[in-house]
Amino acid sequence: METVYQLNFRHLRLLGTVTQEGTLSAAARAAGISQPALTQALAKLEAAFGVQLFERTPSGVVPTSGGRRIARRVLRGTAQLSRSLHRAAGGTQRVGLDHYLTSAHVRGLLGLAEGGSFQRGAELAQVSVPALHRAVRDLERLVGRALVERRGRGVGLNAAGSKLANGFELGVAELATALDEGSVGGTRLAIGAMALSRSLLLPTALADLLVDAPNIQVDVVEGSYLELVELLRSGRIDVMVGALRDSPARDLHQQPLFADKLTIIGRADHPLAGGVAGFEQLADYPWIVARRASGLLERWQSMFDDAGKARPQAPIQCGSVALIRGMLVRSDFLTLLSPDQVAAEIHAGTLTCIRSVVPDTERLIGAITRRDWYPTALQEQFMAALRASTASLGS
Repeated sequence: METVYQLNFRHLRLLGTVTQEGTLSAAARAAGISQPALTQALAKLEAAFGVQLFERTPSGVVPTSGGRRIARRVLRGTAQLSRSLHRAAGGTQRVGLDHYLTSAHVRGLLGLAEGGSFQRGAELAQVSVPALHRAVRDLERLVGRALVERRGRGVGLNAAGSKLANGFELGVAELATALDEGSVGGTRLAIGAMALSRSLLLPTALADLLVDAPNIQVDVVEGSYLELVELLRSGRIDVMVGALRDSPARDLHQQPLFADKLTIIGRADHPLAGGVAGFEQLADYPWIVARRASGLLERWQSMFDDAGKARPQAPIQCGSVALIRGMLVRSDFLTLLSPDQVAAEIHAGTLTCIRSVVPDTERLIGAITRRDWYPTALQEQFMAALRASTASLGS
């Protein structure tokens, strides 16, 4: 399969022209090329995407069902590249600015962004160092500003360069998805897995999905909300699964799946096990809590703040459930977690739910996507599997 950087960006823009004009002759005139050249360009695109894009009829050409989907995604990708370029150029509306943008420009900037140096960037972009220098300098001339700055003995992208690279990354992700989607609806899926989703929900959904789609490739990236959300925004992952935010950013869409109960957890022979602990007793023991800027930490804090009680000592902040489990069974530490996250230990009798005067609190678990997300058939199939898994786990 071709890569995004093997595509001719000028040819990609022809998809929208042909769709809009309705005939090859009119599209050729609008694009300023000959009709044979247009026909040849379309043939190369059909070979790259592995699907017939247009049907020839006596009255002109119409997109096939696969062609409409590919054209829409290509338009999203090229529009993202164009918007990013214009913003980097200070919002100028110079006609045809994006027509000068090539795959070499995009590949060079993203290689430098990831590599952190021209040498490493050239290796990642699979070009020579002089070629990478030319691509980045050409791009700087195109936007009319510097994108690279000196950092000690090395170089790196400045604020404008980093912002442009972020925009390019999302555009490239859309084009890569168009190539992957082709006629089979997509073969690749990238999922950001937050803590709770890893034990039951996500394994169940993926096991069911792979029964119906055994030939797909799934990349599961584990991390906290803050670690994963920027990967989502850049298009590196398609969807995040885990605890939802009370006030999500405007560019994100949240789909609730179920309400998760949070309760106090400690070792089975903890001094507070077997009774009903009050706030003062809970404050007598150290806590291990979630990391900063997490919804779980905020719920632990409000558990005491809402009651007007001082927060207990929490010497450890940690996002690893495995480490939390290990600490709990070896000490008198307490934590606030979903019982589902330590279900095996509770069943084995090493951990237990600590009853207290503090009522259990809930958090919504669900899927988070970009608000402008345009899912592939495979991604829609995964979302359906996720919803079905939620229903089966709750039954």
